[in-house]
Amino acid sequence: MIENYRNSFLKEVEANVEEGEWVKMCMQCGVCSGSCPLGKFWDHPPQELFMMIRAGQRDQVLGSDSMWMCTSCYNCIVRCPRELPITHIMHGLAHYAKRQGLVPANQPTAKFAQKFWDNLMTKGRVNEFKLGLSLYFMNGFGEGIKVAMKNQKLGMNMLKAKRMNPKEIMGGHTVEDLSGFQQAIKKATELEDARIAQPGG
Repeated sequence: MIENYRNSFLKEVEANVEEGEWVKMCMQCGVCSGSCPLGKFWDHPPQELFMMIRAGQRDQVLGSDSMWMCTSCYNCIVRCPRELPITHIMHGLAHYAKRQGLVPANQPTAKFAQKFWDNLMTKGRVNEFKLGLSLYFMNGFGEGIKVAMKNQKLGMNMLKAKRMNPKEIMGGHTVEDLSGFQQAIKKATELEDARIAQPGG
């Protein structure tokens, strides 16, 4: 019965997580962890997550914030002796955990990702000014003032480079066919939901 449970979660990952079928190929060498610039901050480094998946620890894996630590530097992929697409698996696990409603509370990377997505979907282009404001104040007004003061030099440099224009707050650039863009994203989401809903993912 334990073996069935183990196989069940591994199969779930293989069916629903990007590049999930590679998880069983990990040989636990730990090169990925040693190559990661944020390795020491992970609760569970990649090879440990893969071992937990194979051990059937579904809630521990999907409820972890470890995969949200990935910055897409690709050091792990370059150095993996088996060439596992580790970065893709990490993002796939994070995406799947989100779809399952298992993202840890107040996970900063998840909050950033959602704000970036919401900003992009408004007009089909990222409005840096609005995105910056929403990120500065995402943990409250008082904290936002502190963050803004700490990053005022960065903000001024972005203003000079015309990457954060106050005029954008009243408008901003829009893709030519915003309705078409939004419909395409909606259709893609529906197809993904339908795929996941099918037996075997």
